[in-house]
Amino acid sequence: MFKTVKKIIEYKILTQNYPAEKADSSLFIGRPQIDKALCTKCGECVRRCPTNAIVMTHAKDDIGINYDECITCTLCEEVCPAGAIKMTNEVECAEKIRNNLRMSTLVVEDSVILDRSHEETCRQLELKTKKIFGRSLQIREVDAGSCNGCDYEINALNNPFNDIERLGIHFVASPRHADMLLVTGTATRNMQQALLKTYQATPEPKLVVAVGACACSGGIFKDLYATENGIDSLVPVDVYIPGCPPRPQALIYGILKALDRIK
Repeated sequence: MFKTVKKIIEYKILTQNYPAEKADSSLFIGRPQIDKALCTKCGECVRRCPTNAIVMTHAKDDIGINYDECITCTLCEEVCPAGAIKMTNEVECAEKIRNNLRMSTLVVEDSVILDRSHEETCRQLELKTKKIFGRSLQIREVDAGSCNGCDYEINALNNPFNDIERLGIHFVASPRHADMLLVTGTATRNMQQALLKTYQATPEPKLVVAVGACACSGGIFKDLYATENGIDSLVPVDVYIPGCPPRPQALIYGILKALDRIK
C-alpha cells in the first residue's frame, strides 16, 4: 500500500488538458502549405502527388491542395524544386462542409458551387446538437474498410494520455446506444451494406464523422472499382477529419466541432 501511494506521489499527471490547453505540436506532421510567392508553377508536385490532391488551374495562374484527399506523405515537400511547399504542424483541420477542405472549389474549370442551404442546415444542426447532447456523447466506431491506421489513433483516444472520457465522451459497443458514428475507411464494396445497416440502427438524432482521407474522399484508393470516393456517397456526414491518419488531437477537435463545443 505504501509503495502504491509513493508511486502516485512521485509521478505527475500525464493526461493532457487538450483542447483547454494547446498540445505541443513541434513533432506533429500536419497539412502541407504552398508559398505561392516562391511557387514557379512547374507542376512537379501535381505530377507526383499519389492522390492527385494538388490542383493547378489550366492557365497555371493558381495552385492549391484538396486537403480531404491529402495523405500528408510529405512527398510534395521533397520534390518541390523551389522549396515552396512546407509541411506544417497544423492538425486541427476538421470541417463541417467538405468543400471548405478543397482547393477545387476555387478552380473555375471544375467549380463546385457551395450550397447555401446546406450551410443553413449545418447551423441549425449546431444549435440542435448542443441542446440535445449537452456535454455527453456516446460513440460507435465503424471500420468501413480501413487499413487500421485511423483505428489505431481512435484507440489512442481512450489511453491515459488523451483520456477522452474526461470530456464526457464514451465509446459503446452497439450502434443502438450511440449518438455518433466515427467512420474510418473507404466504404469498400463488402462493407457498404454493413455501414448502411449500422447507420440505420443508430437512433435519431445522430451524427456521422468521416475520419481520415479514405473516409473523406477515398484517399489513396480513390476511383477504384471496389471503393467509394468518400462515405458521404452512402451516408450523410456532419464533420470531415482529414489526415492519414489524423492524430488523436485532430480527432478530439473534430468530435468537439461536431458538438459545437469548438469554433
